[in-house]
Amino acid sequence: MRRVGERRPETPAEADGTAGLFVALGKMVRLLRERKGLTQKEFGELVGYGPDAVSSMERGVRTLRPEVLIKADELLDAGGLLKEVLPEVEEAMAKTRTRHPEWYRNYAGLEAEAVSLYDYSTMGVLGLLQTEDYARAVFTQRHPPLDEETIEKRVADRLSRQQLFEKWPPPECSFVLEQAVLERPIGGRAVHGGQLRRLLHIGRMRNVQLQVMPTGRNEHPCLDNSFTLLTPKGKEQVVYMESQGYPRLITGREEVRILAARYGIIRAQALNPYESLDFIEKMLEER
Repeated sequence: MRRVGERRPETPAEADGTAGLFVALGKMVRLLRERKGLTQKEFGELVGYGPDAVSSMERGVRTLRPEVLIKADELLDAGGLLKEVLPEVEEAMAKTRTRHPEWYRNYAGLEAEAVSLYDYSTMGVLGLLQTEDYARAVFTQRHPPLDEETIEKRVADRLSRQQLFEKWPPPECSFVLEQAVLERPIGGRAVHGGQLRRLLHIGRMRNVQLQVMPTGRNEHPCLDNSFTLLTPKGKEQVVYMESQGYPRLITGREEVRILAARYGIIRAQALNPYESLDFIEKMLEER
């Protein structure tokens, strides 16, 4: 516990300057957007993002990517002001890839260069698929409690990982979620609804197969932890799993082979992607 008046330790994002950079850029974009008379929704449609993502960028929670800054400079008549900081933004983005906790950095680096990613989720929505509000609810509800600075830092880091979906060519992705994960209203009704809509959005991407494992199945090949199968570019497939905060990165070929085979059975027993999206849509309608 810190003594009264003692300065809290800097987060990695603060220490390397990336947090301050993106907060300042976000404020600039917001000011220019408002001067142009555009709402967050209108601006988002012009740069290819939803209003929630624009809000996150303007608050410095989500990284303002170079291509967004280039478009924003032209659309908002910034006169080259936003383009001028592109070298600093690219350098900061490189730093964010190593901003995660020490135990997670090896996996985070592999995830950023993945050509395929398959995940089976049993307790909560995978971080890569979470909305900002859902992620904040997850970290806020954690025990022992986290302080507000840590919560915001972890939310920002989690959202930064979602840039995986913006890569080209995109990675091949498969996600299987237990029905109970979808039914658990983390954060309350509004947050839950937003998360279901986010899953529908991601599930409709051309490079994504999203499936639901019904609770009513009377056979199941994996009554155990969640796990992620990951294939980095030019490297062999690995497995990442975590239990009660204890992570494990599995690289042994035989262990990886067993879990890959198990994942194939899980996919076969789950609803197919079309049935799964219909299932989520009905959940939204019945709320």
